[in-house]
Amino acid sequence: MPGTPDRRIVRTIWPMIVAAIISLLPFTIYSTFLIPIADDTRTGPALVGTLRGLGGVAALAVGVVLAPLVAQWSASRVTASGLGILAVSSLVGTLDAVWSIVAFCVGVGAATAMLTPALLRIATTAYSDPGDAGRAATLVTATQSLAAVLAAPVIGVIGLWQGWHGALWITSALAATAGILFLRKGRADVSVPRPLRYGEAFRRLRGRRDLLALIGIASLRTTSFMGYLAFLAAQFHERHGLDAVLFTLVWTLSGASFFTGNFLAGRWARVSHAHGALLVGGLTAAAAAVLGVFLTDSLAVALIATVVMGFGHAVVAAQVTTLIAHSGGELTTPAYSINAAGMSLGVFAGAFLGGLGLSVAGNVGLAIALAVPTLVAIALIRPALIRAQQHA
Repeated sequence: MPGTPDRRIVRTIWPMIVAAIISLLPFTIYSTFLIPIADDTRTGPALVGTLRGLGGVAALAVGVVLAPLVAQWSASRVTASGLGILAVSSLVGTLDAVWSIVAFCVGVGAATAMLTPALLRIATTAYSDPGDAGRAATLVTATQSLAAVLAAPVIGVIGLWQGWHGALWITSALAATAGILFLRKGRADVSVPRPLRYGEAFRRLRGRRDLLALIGIASLRTTSFMGYLAFLAAQFHERHGLDAVLFTLVWTLSGASFFTGNFLAGRWARVSHAHGALLVGGLTAAAAAVLGVFLTDSLAVALIATVVMGFGHAVVAAQVTTLIAHSGGELTTPAYSINAAGMSLGVFAGAFLGGLGLSVAGNVGLAIALAVPTLVAIALIRPALIRAQQHA
């Protein structure tokens, strides 16, 4: 029986898509205007870039601490709270002081950790059919990845008015407006019939080998992908002679392939239910691609490997999102929250492993260090599919 068409799902979940896009804006603005921010706060680019990592730390901490709680609260109110924190943090970030930048990074990281599981929860609970629920979740993440590609030029246009200050002011207004809409919607939310207590949620999650394996796969593949992104610009500059302007095209190519893989894989999973084959194929392709990017002297091969890298990782990301939606049950929201925290950990692990591999054995060490987590993730596929195979 065919599922609900994508266009109808989008019409239903468009508020979640809009909120997901808004959540991307603060850190995209931060990265785009890093040098002006460093100048206005009278600090160096290195310090400003390092402070960005506080967002990941905050996201990791909040994701773990709040994981069982967000399942008990109204998802719309959690979303409204996250958007409110995002709005306030964006305003505080424009005060041109180091402490305000610290508060901005911590606040935005915490808000993102709240928003991701809440938005996916609303999207998945909008449909009783598991296939439609999984597709709704992947459409949110796919659109978010597309927005990440398109956000930079849009922000550049917004920044023509008052620079990065104006861009954050506009972001704050958008987040506040969306937050008010979700707060009003939250009054009509139906509560969870029997909310899990805090400790019980963690205990039951520890007993779900399939969910833990999916979270492990997501964390490991994020380690590889984010480590790859951390060194991608340097690789294309040093080995292929691309300047910053030309490299933006490579970045766009990578982002577009990630969106395409995420969008298509969600559809394939709903039609074929071939989760195992898609996970194996995506992880294997990603492992081969990261070796291709960092070991080849051919620009054409490196570009092809970049496309395969983005596409492969997106396929895996879509399968993890879909499988959690399919089999999570009352643990779906805590699982999404812990999954987001695990991916935040992967951001730091990827940069660390890549740097370690590069320092020990140059590009060969870098490529191997980033391929290993992807290969380890393949070993987790079997336990990740236990529940899905029982319901097949």
